[in-house]
Amino acid sequence: MIKQIISLILILAVSGFSQVKDPEKILQKVKSEYEKIEDYQVDVKIKVDVYFLKMPDRTAKIFYKKPDKFNIESEGFALLPKEGFSFSPLSLLNSKYTSFYEKEDTLKGIITSVIKVIPLEGSSDVILSTLWIDTKRSIIMKIESSRKPTGNFSIDFDYLKTKEGFYLPSSMVFSFSIDKSVMPRGFDIETNSESKNAISDSTKTKKGTVYLNYSNYIVNKGIPDEVFIKKDEKK
Repeated sequence: MIKQIISLILILAVSGFSQVKDPEKILQKVKSEYEKIEDYQVDVKIKVDVYFLKMPDRTAKIFYKKPDKFNIESEGFALLPKEGFSFSPLSLLNSKYTSFYEKEDTLKGIITSVIKVIPLEGSSDVILSTLWIDTKRSIIMKIESSRKPTGNFSIDFDYLKTKEGFYLPSSMVFSFSIDKSVMPRGFDIETNSESKNAISDSTKTKKGTVYLNYSNYIVNKGIPDEVFIKKDEKK
């Protein structure tokens, strides 16, 4: 019902204006460019700034295989939203959705098309996403999403061009809000004063940020399916 209401509001909002650009053509170009990537592996440096989680900076290796297989070789990320590590345009654009062209905007000196996307699949926990798309390279520069029941998140991207000729993230800043009611009991107990102040705050929703820097991409060289099998499934 919420999705239908949002769809109606957006339709009414844009009904009196002609859309300068076709959002579906822009999104399909993003999808087609990303579909050229069969798989990749990459090293990543991770910094976590989350009030309920004390974690030192660390490194990891991320594996991706088309269309939606992800594996991160590192420990301690189970309680962080998965979108921060495994976002793919295909995860959003392979499902049914409605899209609306909103405006043109400049982001980091790059002219982007701002498009709103409403998933129509009942299984999606995302209610509405806003995408800032660099149409020259057909890449997503920024995404903001509202989701149920745990809050909102945004992802800001910078890109590099790999030696294979693909644009993939060089860095990503993932910011999210989380409802305290969905956290494991006792998990927000810390010993430092900063965390104690955070706990005493009665605000229901808390915010966190994850910083990721990528290097050493290996693209379309083939990754066996066994890489994506969980450890407990291998036993």
